Amino acid sequence: MHFLETAAEIAREAGALLATAFERRIGYETKGKFDLVTEADRASEKLIVERLRSHFPAHEIVAEEGGGYQSASEYRWYVDPLDGTTNFAHSFPTFNVTLGLERAGEMVAGVVFDPVRQEIFTAERGAGAYLNNRRMHVSQIKRLNDSLSSTGFPSRKRNHNANIHFYYQLAMASHGVRRTGSAALDLAYVACGRLDFFWEFGLKPWDMAAGTLLVAEAGGRVSDMKGQPHVVASSEHLLADNGSLHDEVLAMFAEIFRGEFRSVMPGVEAVAG
Repeated sequence: MHFLETAAEIAREAGALLATAFERRIGYETKGKFDLVTEADRASEKLIVERLRSHFPAHEIVAEEGGGYQSASEYRWYVDPLDGTTNFAHSFPTFNVTLGLERAGEMVAGVVFDPVRQEIFTAERGAGAYLNNRRMHVSQIKRLNDSLSSTGFPSRKRNHNANIHFYYQLAMASHGVRRTGSAALDLAYVACGRLDFFWEFGLKPWDMAAGTLLVAEAGGRVSDMKGQPHVVASSEHLLADNGSLHDEVLAMFAEIFRGEFRSVMPGVEAVAG
């Protein structure tokens, strides 16, 4: 069955919906205490779930806004109908639609579509990764000192999150660290060589399912931040990189987890847990 082709078509359709809503500058609500949600999240998810149910009625669907479908199938779709909602709500043009398909615990297909730049990143297990149908590869950077990376922080909790220590240490040891507000695009950018690595704590499965496959199929490496195998459904943190940097980044992460900082952050004495 043409899982990837169908997922790409659905992502493009949902992306067009998001682009129209983005031009209208719609408002937003909060879900929980801090996270934002818009009518575009819900409309995009409804469209995606309906299309997936139409094409693959037996498949399970796990979707961010709760509109999924439970099933005993070995196939499970992870859907983020609008990754980068805070950016979207503030008219910052960095957001995407992402769909990842898992079969018996292994990611087998993934799509990340950026409707602003009209870029679609696709991957199928064993068949490589592509940007707008052209084969893509991770970067060739071999030293942390020469790298550019990205990370993310929980909304309104970033000052209390251990990642601030990782951010500072990695920023001081490299060409810089970006924070785009869209984990799926960060992973896609690692896959196509625009970034050399990405890490983050506390991501949800739909944030990273497609992106981790993109990185792996583009020649990179994926693990948790302590070097253990990464499991989309349960890992607490993620490192995805070009492969060449993997060991060096893990070594620095290990130092930070132990509270050993190469660069002293002004006014901060707390130790990362």
